[in-house]
Order: sequence, then structure tokens, then C-alpha cells
Amino acid sequence: MGEADLHELISACIQQERKSQKMLYNAFYGFAMGICLRYANNRYEASEIMNQGFMKVFTSLHKYDSSRPFKAWMGRIMMNMSIDYYRSNLKMAYTDDLEKAENITHNDLPDQKLHYNELLAMIQQLPQAARTVFNLFAIEGYSHEEIGELLGISAGTSKSNLFKAREKLKKMILKAAEIPKNFNGTNNTQIVAISNGNLYLGFLNNGIRL
Repeated sequence: MGEADLHELISACIQQERKSQKMLYNAFYGFAMGICLRYANNRYEASEIMNQGFMKVFTSLHKYDSSRPFKAWMGRIMMNMSIDYYRSNLKMAYTDDLEKAENITHNDLPDQKLHYNELLAMIQQLPQAARTVFNLFAIEGYSHEEIGELLGISAGTSKSNLFKAREKLKKMILKAAEIPKNFNGTNNTQIVAISNGNLYLGFLNNGIRL
């Protein structure tokens, strides 16, 4: 969808035209769902969060600055909605473990190639607090100080939860490495490469800090 078409569609949505709202929803469904899935426990929860996010998008479109990328604006709404979802349900439990947090290393993850859905499933298995901090730090690019402000926790607690997320992901990646590949030794679908401590999601075209 071109920029002119997108701005025209947004203008129609601001006028609350149902057909245009449905078109915008369909056009950005995959993008929005991808963000919510990283924070949710499962697809059902992700759908609930995403739909709440779209409601926020439609009621806030008049505030959107058309000089800025629309995806970035929508992505921030979906991220905030995901965080608010767990806050409101009191599901997040953070722990301070500063001694471990200070010893986080970036080079101890194994070299392994994973299908994107496999990595997503691993992230969803993380405890909710660790998963949220991991997403904010590794994918969204926030600092621990910024995460602390967003979640109402200390920077040390954020570091501790990132440490726990990395440790659990490392174990899951090592376990996945034990599963035999197909007969020609390769994966036939798009992959996530984990090498030298860095993950790269080809689907998202976005580096992940580990």
C-alpha cells in the first residue's frame, strides 16, 4: 500500500467509515499480531490484546502525525497494550537478583538455526516478566532504565529478568539443536540465525540484541 493510499485510508477511518476500518485492520493484521504474539502466552491472548490495540488505533487516529511512519506508531500502541494487559491482570512477578544480573554475558548462546515459529514458541514459554523485559530490551531496543520506567521496576530488576530470559532461551535452543534436521540436512523454510550472540529475525527485518 502506497503512502498516498494509506493516508487516504486513515482519513476515511477517522470519519469512522466501517469499510475503511476493516481494510486497515486487514492490511496490518499480520504486523500487529506478530507484536502481540511475542508478549502473549498464546494466540488467543494475542488476539484479545491485538483487538484492544486496534480499538485504540481507531480512536486515536486523529492524533497520528502523518509525517512519521504509521507502522512505528501502531507498533508502539500494540506494545503498550500488551504491557497494560499483563499489568491489569496482575500476572507479572518481578524479582531482584542483581548479583546474577551483573554477570550477564552476550557470547554464550549456541550457534543454531531456528524457524521463526520455533523461536516465537520459545519466547512464549518464558515467564511473563522475563518475556516482557526480553521483548522490550532485545527486540524493541529499550534500555534497562527505560524499561524500569515503563514497567514500574528498577533497572536492576529489568537486568535480572533479562538474564533469566537468556538462560531459559539458551536451554531451549540447545534442546532444539538435538532434534534431527530433515533428510537433506537443511530447513526448507525461512529461518532465524543465532550466531555470535546475535539473533536476526528475517521476518521482522529487525536485529535482536542478546
